[in-house]
Amino acid sequence: MKLYNETPKNRDNFVKNVKKGVYNGTLFHRVIADFMIQGGDPSSKNAKPGAILGNGGLGYTVPAEFNPDLFHKKGALAAARDGNLEKASSSTQFYLVQGRVFTDDELNRIEQTSLQGRKIPLPIRQVYKTIGGTPHLDQNYTVFGEVVRGLDKIDSIASVEKDGNDRPLIDIPVKIALLKKREIKKLENELIKESFRKNLIM
Repeated sequence: MKLYNETPKNRDNFVKNVKKGVYNGTLFHRVIADFMIQGGDPSSKNAKPGAILGNGGLGYTVPAEFNPDLFHKKGALAAARDGNLEKASSSTQFYLVQGRVFTDDELNRIEQTSLQGRKIPLPIRQVYKTIGGTPHLDQNYTVFGEVVRGLDKIDSIASVEKDGNDRPLIDIPVKIALLKKREIKKLENELIKESFRKNLIM
């Protein structure tokens, strides 16, 4: 994943949690196909089978950081939250968007209902019509990063069997580590090569 500099508070909070090892050993505790996979609840570490999860955190929230250019496309990394009026982010919980592809008619309805009449810009609308995502969450939850490699992992996790609370029947642990600068450079070069090859094929 890469994190966005346009959302510094949520970015820095996530990095701080990674450095402290907050996420290691937590579970993807809420998985909904064609929607998202959610993790980062500290209370999910060593949780018993069937335990209800999703209420844990570190006792604080992070201010919402909405940006019209950062949206819930497939692979987006966003902050979970409770129903607070400020839409502030959870201190630890996050989700990765799987979503689905939408039609123009569906996006028109979402503009009128979930987005209270706010129009989805044409370039973003095109992404929702081709790559997919969860447009009804835009400007309601902070998007602060995205998956740059491994979207298929989201699909794999989203397809597992779950209980009535959308918790996978087999635990799927979270492990997150920061890449070193040389590793980032190597990954960037690999992604550039992959993109070049795709463009040649197209």
